[in-house]
Amino acid sequence: MKLPPAGPGGLVPLAPALTIDTTRSSHLVRASPARRPNREDIPVAKRTRPARPRRGGGGLGLILGCLLVCTGSLVAVMIGPQLLGRLGPSSSLEIPEFSERPDADGRLLGHFPYMEATPDQLVSVEPGIELHIDAAEALRSMMQAAAADGVDLRVISGYRSLDLQESIFFDIASERNQTAEERAQVSAPPGYSEHSTGYAVDLGDGTAPETNLSQTFEETPGFRWLQDHAARYHFVLSFPERNDQGVMYEPWHWRFEGSSEALRMFESARRFAFRSQTGS
Repeated sequence: MKLPPAGPGGLVPLAPALTIDTTRSSHLVRASPARRPNREDIPVAKRTRPARPRRGGGGLGLILGCLLVCTGSLVAVMIGPQLLGRLGPSSSLEIPEFSERPDADGRLLGHFPYMEATPDQLVSVEPGIELHIDAAEALRSMMQAAAADGVDLRVISGYRSLDLQESIFFDIASERNQTAEERAQVSAPPGYSEHSTGYAVDLGDGTAPETNLSQTFEETPGFRWLQDHAARYHFVLSFPERNDQGVMYEPWHWRFEGSSEALRMFESARRFAFRSQTGS
């Protein structure tokens, strides 16, 4: 390579300055990075992998966690007892009018304790007679089916308040000169009646009203129909003949067990009857 001839003073002129046009830098070729994986390239199993927890903010998370725990504890204290009460039968009750105390299984004079239905759970089925809404719907269907078969079922009694049950137990016992033990064979003490739950109903036969609330009801077409069909509508006889609860045989008294709440309500009575039948 030859140098250009020297100029005056023997100096060699420098090459012209190199100028780069930055306005055309977009035309320069760049090295492309590795191809980003397409969604379809990721196995399905990896798409559901949980994201890693973010670091930092530990102090704020701890404060929020404490607030949630405190709030949950407060809510449990406020509504816990009411919720537990709704989930199962009430604890054993003691009645100050007489000295008897509940047995180890909660029974008092043969009867199990029961929660009283609340007004919003009750609906009218006959003038002056109410039932729990679940029992009422099943009862209507059962009575319609009975009528279609030519059987005239009649509702005699349904829900009873604790005040009414107290009057039925103590006032009538006094009128008839009955002891608490004698009265309990035919009526439950207040707080121990299935009628207070709104799930129990007393039924009669419209063609034989003289058998109402009598053991002779078992001789009527109405009772025979109930024996054959009541279970289809989730009604069971509460106090069959020779029951081990010591309660008088009541062919007219049926209780509804067609919901989870009703099953929980009568679980103690059902288990007791099962143990008595199996001897276990």
